[in-house]
Amino acid sequence: MKGISHFLAGVAAATFVPGVVESAAQGSYLIVLGGFFGLLPDTLDFKFARYFEHHINIDPDPANLDPQIIANAVAVEIDRAAETQRAVRVQLHNIPLGPNRWRQYRIRFDAERNEVVITIGPIVNAALAPLDESGQRVARAKTKAKIDYTYDGEMTADIWNGPSFAFVPKAHGVEVQFLPWHRAWSHSFTLAALLGLITGVLFGSLQAGLVAFLGMSAHVVEDQLGYLGSNLFWPITKGRSAGARLLHSGDAIPNFLAVWTALALILFNLDRFSAPVQNRDPLLTPWVYLGTTLIMPALILIGVYAWERRKDHVRREVAQQADIVAELKETEV
Repeated sequence: MKGISHFLAGVAAATFVPGVVESAAQGSYLIVLGGFFGLLPDTLDFKFARYFEHHINIDPDPANLDPQIIANAVAVEIDRAAETQRAVRVQLHNIPLGPNRWRQYRIRFDAERNEVVITIGPIVNAALAPLDESGQRVARAKTKAKIDYTYDGEMTADIWNGPSFAFVPKAHGVEVQFLPWHRAWSHSFTLAALLGLITGVLFGSLQAGLVAFLGMSAHVVEDQLGYLGSNLFWPITKGRSAGARLLHSGDAIPNFLAVWTALALILFNLDRFSAPVQNRDPLLTPWVYLGTTLIMPALILIGVYAWERRKDHVRREVAQQADIVAELKETEV
């Protein structure tokens, strides 16, 4: 899901906490705290966790830009994971050439041939427009270990830092996991509960603690509707739980529906919780309002989305990788 979906889901969750709407009418910003915690899991991952991971750095030399060197370095780490039977994490770095100039390159894992494929691309600027298309080359490095990689596409390094991978030995080969630091400890209900407790103590308010917990939990629930999933009960659980596979995180209709649903619930709760304070009856009749503004549009949009995806038979593992690639691009940009 996109950031605006997570933010509004956190705000909507906050409006269900008794007293939050009433305090907002008196100038309290407690309701916005839900939106903050709705954004927090991805913020922790992309702004902090990724920089504290222990990994092997593969940093191409602009003065000796040989794709074979990069391919060989990655292949060595895959084989090392297989030989030691321990996971190896690798971070690829970009290739800056000067002010507003980067050499683009791409990496692909050929699972059929057990090869790492590196393609040196054009020189690009900050807008990713090609400045010089000369010097493009391709190199392949074969691994001794069998590569288990389900995503069909290439990963690109250009103006942003390159992708990171975890090479995890399994019974069927070395599994290539993209962005191993994402949706781990940060996307768990246990962390949400802990931060909710801390927030409640700092604010001296049970309401604040509930807002923090529900706002962060709303983010986790939204992400769990997709393919990748999250580590829901870290540190009790050690890996990501599979998602419900109901949607792709970057698709327009699910994100629009998430925003629409959040706004509809926010307006509904603002009306029903502020009515007693203002000594009036609620303006919105629950079943009429929820039926016409929430249930009916949801059924229509879900139907349209299901119709569009009727021929989209994508393997779960491929969809997981595709979703996380889309999420990385959205966050980077």
